[in-house]
Amino acid sequence: MSRPLVDAVRAGDHLAVQELLNESADPDTAGADGLPVLCTAVAAFDSAVAGALVDGGAYPDRVLPDGTTPLWRAVDGGSPAVAAAVLGREPRLRLPEETRERLLALATAWHETGVEEELRRRTGAQGPVETVRLPDDADGFHFTHQVSLGGLSVRDGHAGILTALEWAFRILTPVDELITRATAVPDEDHATWWEVLRVLSDRRSEETWSAVVTHRHHPAPAHRRFLADYLRVRGILADDSPYTRREGDIVSAWAAEEADPDVLARVLRALDEFDHPGRQAAGLRHAAHPDVEVRRAVPALFLPLGDDVRPAPRGRQTLRALLRDPDARVRLGACRTAVGDAGLVREAVPRLLRLVEEADPELHAAAAALLASCPDRTAAVADSLAALLERDDPPTLLEAGYGLALRDDPRTVDAYHRIRSAGAVPEHDHRWNAIWQWIWDNGLITPAD
Repeated sequence: MSRPLVDAVRAGDHLAVQELLNESADPDTAGADGLPVLCTAVAAFDSAVAGALVDGGAYPDRVLPDGTTPLWRAVDGGSPAVAAAVLGREPRLRLPEETRERLLALATAWHETGVEEELRRRTGAQGPVETVRLPDDADGFHFTHQVSLGGLSVRDGHAGILTALEWAFRILTPVDELITRATAVPDEDHATWWEVLRVLSDRRSEETWSAVVTHRHHPAPAHRRFLADYLRVRGILADDSPYTRREGDIVSAWAAEEADPDVLARVLRALDEFDHPGRQAAGLRHAAHPDVEVRRAVPALFLPLGDDVRPAPRGRQTLRALLRDPDARVRLGACRTAVGDAGLVREAVPRLLRLVEEADPELHAAAAALLASCPDRTAAVADSLAALLERDDPPTLLEAGYGLALRDDPRTVDAYHRIRSAGAVPEHDHRWNAIWQWIWDNGLITPAD
């Protein structure tokens, strides 16, 4: 037994696991229970460690004493992130047809039966289930519900796992069925939503595209929200796609028609990903919308893209109104656009100086970032950045220090020490590099540093 590897897996330290594997630790090391440590990571719903083990050579198809495999257990556990980490390379070629069908049947049974009912069937327990909303991936972007009953715990992402397996095995599930899976959970941060989105984005046929886009007119808002997210991802990934203009045309036209405020806000965010001539028209149309989420999506539509077209006079007038919006996040978005416009930056800076004093701490780092990089070099901005050094928020500290370094302000040395004492030094970050370079250029680095 490789005790250091076992300990690192149990501790959930994927970096230590990677280091030990690089030093030739056996990726199939058995834990205290006699099972490969990959099973330990799967049972802990630890996708980062499971991925490190599989990338390091752990065998996901090893048959265990109970007839299962680590991959079977990952599918059974219901975490899309863990299942993806354990699925391994070329599963369609690696796994025999019988094994593929067995995995699909397992995921389908969980999906169709439901987590709670299947847990009751397996455990025979009749009491209440315990349900906890937890991050599913290592970055915490998506979540699943962990459901526990009778000593067993599973995640409720089997629909997402089924979707991923089908695509990995090149089974073209009907688009409507996939979107129904995604929208079954009324929270678009659920891992299944994003697994379906990923698969449909990877399915680049005209047939898939046409079937997805028909949901623009679906009576259920959740289906339209899904389509808006799908189009936003298409915009992000478009690059030089020949279909980009067609997709932008659809989003632009949709932005003029959608009546549901929640869906409309998503459509506007999707439009923001396209270099489309309808961007500013959509911004002008919805700048005074009564729904705050819609207004929050508007300022970015005036950002210059493509040929660097600046806001037209009506656009500047609209941004000036948004700089005075009652909602702080709308004002922040307006400032983000306005600081890049020579005709608006002087009006944006006073708004930013107020935003860094807002009660909502989540606004501070974003406002500080805009102040740091804006062309305003007045004492008021520098003093505001220096005042932010009293905060305890590492991102805000970093932005404040960066802004001071850009202004060659002597208080950069205070920022340097404050950031280090707060443990906020990021690796390979351009802001920290600028602060450190200022310290170096001014001869303030000592051997102790």
